[in-house]
Amino acid sequence: MKESALYIHIPFCDHKCIYCDFYSIITTDNIIPYFSSLNKEIDFYSTQFRDDHYFTSIFFGGGTPSLMCPDDLHNLIVHLRKQFRISDQAEITMETNPGTVTNEKLKHFLDAGINRISIGIQSFDDDDLKFLTRIHDKQTAIDTVINASKAGYKNISLDLIFNLPGQTKEKWINNLNQSVSLPINHISAYSLILERGTILNKLVLDGIVKMQDEDYDADLYEITIEYLTSNGFRQYEVSNFSKDGYECIHNKAYWEYRDYLGLGPSAHSFMNGKRWWNYSSLKRYISEINNKENAEAGYELPGRNEMLEEYVMLGLRSTGINLDKLSSVFGSDWYKKNRLFLKELENNAFIKSEENVVKLTPKGYAVCDEIISKMK
Repeated sequence: MKESALYIHIPFCDHKCIYCDFYSIITTDNIIPYFSSLNKEIDFYSTQFRDDHYFTSIFFGGGTPSLMCPDDLHNLIVHLRKQFRISDQAEITMETNPGTVTNEKLKHFLDAGINRISIGIQSFDDDDLKFLTRIHDKQTAIDTVINASKAGYKNISLDLIFNLPGQTKEKWINNLNQSVSLPINHISAYSLILERGTILNKLVLDGIVKMQDEDYDADLYEITIEYLTSNGFRQYEVSNFSKDGYECIHNKAYWEYRDYLGLGPSAHSFMNGKRWWNYSSLKRYISEINNKENAEAGYELPGRNEMLEEYVMLGLRSTGINLDKLSSVFGSDWYKKNRLFLKELENNAFIKSEENVVKLTPKGYAVCDEIISKMK
């Protein structure tokens, strides 16, 4: 039986931020049909995967899942547990944004079964928040974290974005300092990336906004690693840091190349060697579910070489490549081709090898993509 992960995409949002390229909508007309369709999709896939998969995590992403009624998520969790084999100790995460939850609502989500909360802070600087078109300010962000802790959440994560236009190193360090002073166990720190189709991308193309250069981005990333690792947070993936025992179980499923099932509009899945994705339209999603019980928009069957490349890339981005496991699954050719390059990387302190597991060092994380591109 395969250890796997469940992802539920909740597309509803109260506002579209200028940098976001995830599928989301700012209307709530179809919430009831959406949940009805989700239950049908769950029933459809449970007949295929109930007997050979068990799930150790459920992740409600979006969109803004915290806009939903806690009872709706509770009912969904109950239905998931009924239809799939889900661990009694499963990590159940909900993404939330400051300004969308009251103290009472946070408690209701905890009672509904949510045991991990991921808060989209992005910045504790009010000017940065205005630029990002977030609906909250610094104090609301701080209050949301504190209120989540008071409500009883023991597993709290923050999202932060660095290398914003005009963001100084001092501003970024203030963000990190504020973060570690709060009752949290996990931080995801991402560099601002231009995504096609976003408002921010158009602003840059039109010359209204100027992005900072790659060298400055690298400096901020190095600051991030040094600051967080010296303040009790271990880096276990390129952009993720946690206190001991609080690594995100759900995201580790992706990085460790395990199976995952995605439900809801635009969700992606990778199960039993098949990768597929749902339609990125709520109305189309509901229509497809009603007609055929699934909303698959397309699929692919990765070949052996593609799977090997993905396995190596994901391993290097996270906790490393277990060479024994790699050899047992894909054979020894990859190591033979890259042995000298790996030795060069180790001599230059970009990687380290422990118990036949090759891991990037902080220096290596900073040039992770470049290293992966040179693998044979």
